[in-house]
Amino acid sequence: MPAGRGGLIHDARVLIRFRDFRRLLAVRLLSQLADGVFQVALATYVVFSPERQASAGAIAGALAVLLLPYSLLGPFAGVLLDRWRRRQVLLYGNLLRSLLSLGTCALVLVSVPTWLFYLSALSVTAVNRFILAGLSAALPRVVDGERLVMANSVSPTAGTLAATLGGGLALGLRAVLPNGASADAWVVLCAAAVYATAGLSALRMGRELLGPEPGQRQPHILAAIVSTARGLLDGLRHLAHRRTAAQTLIAIGVLRFCYGALTVVLLILARHAWSDDVDHGVALLGLALAVSGLGFFTAAVITPWGARRLGRLGWMAWCATVAAVLLPVLGLWFRPGPMLVAAFLLGAASQGAKIITDTVVQTTVDDGYRGRVFSLYDMQYNVAFVAAASVAALVLPPDGRSAPLVVAVALLYGLTALSVFRLRSSASPSL
Repeated sequence: MPAGRGGLIHDARVLIRFRDFRRLLAVRLLSQLADGVFQVALATYVVFSPERQASAGAIAGALAVLLLPYSLLGPFAGVLLDRWRRRQVLLYGNLLRSLLSLGTCALVLVSVPTWLFYLSALSVTAVNRFILAGLSAALPRVVDGERLVMANSVSPTAGTLAATLGGGLALGLRAVLPNGASADAWVVLCAAAVYATAGLSALRMGRELLGPEPGQRQPHILAAIVSTARGLLDGLRHLAHRRTAAQTLIAIGVLRFCYGALTVVLLILARHAWSDDVDHGVALLGLALAVSGLGFFTAAVITPWGARRLGRLGWMAWCATVAAVLLPVLGLWFRPGPMLVAAFLLGAASQGAKIITDTVVQTTVDDGYRGRVFSLYDMQYNVAFVAAASVAALVLPPDGRSAPLVVAVALLYGLTALSVFRLRSSASPSL
């Protein structure tokens, strides 16, 4: 398959000829666009609302709401998904999220306990796990087997771009609306409207088009849940005999922890240290997210080259090394300019390491265990981010300037780099 940006565009042009693929992709793009709007609306409400005193603890709570449903529900989503028509999941799931978003919008406008707001937001993000799983499971029903790998590359990438666009749309709306709870409510209302549009767009596909076939639906939900839990344990046992995959997963977990802690630092700095003006703080946060996203894209472009030159694990180790060396140089200033450069470099390093981890797991884990190991990987990846936010909540001062935390994270990057260099020396030459 062609690599790089040109290859992705070529693949998209090929796939867009499939009518049902176009319709399924439209549901994905609208759904993930709404996700981006809702998630940024939640973040800006927690961090930038003038009437709320944002803290690292509040940010940790918001990240838990956004990420933990993916971690805890992810492996079990398929158990229910295989019992329902996937077209109906996309229709009613998005309509349900629209309704729940309206409830969240109402809570933003009135004074309610924080836990009640989080519970409402959690209900929206929890449904998302079923939507994403349904979109992935439906792909084989809308393209032929020859182009399935192509579709698995194009669809998630397009969805990620849509979510990024949704985040930018939310920040743009937030910037032009007057400060206050009403601005956040309008943004959440926008997310609700896009969720409803995503759900209704699923009606363009036939009720039975996306499966599953009636005879293949899971008859016993409890047995399926128990089987899924046992499968995760089997995945852990398998990893115990796959040293390279296990240690690489541990390394990416530590790197994700580091990135999560620095994300909280960046949020607190944008809210409390860099400007007293909320709009300026939102703009700085939007710029930081943009340059970090540019780092992710840069990693996707250069990682294949770096892996060929240095070996897969060698490239991962150098990504961690660059982060360890440059983080103190750029981060200890706690100024917007150097921190934006750090956001770009750490975004590139983090995504480069993740691409390598994905490849190592795919090539060193037996095919029969690969799905279960990736489920464990997904859980660890999100839990590490939330755990980092929780630790940051305990140690960060109100303005976010914590030299000990930055130095500690740099040391973690360095130790991870050393461990991956050691792993490379004993791993297969192909790695």
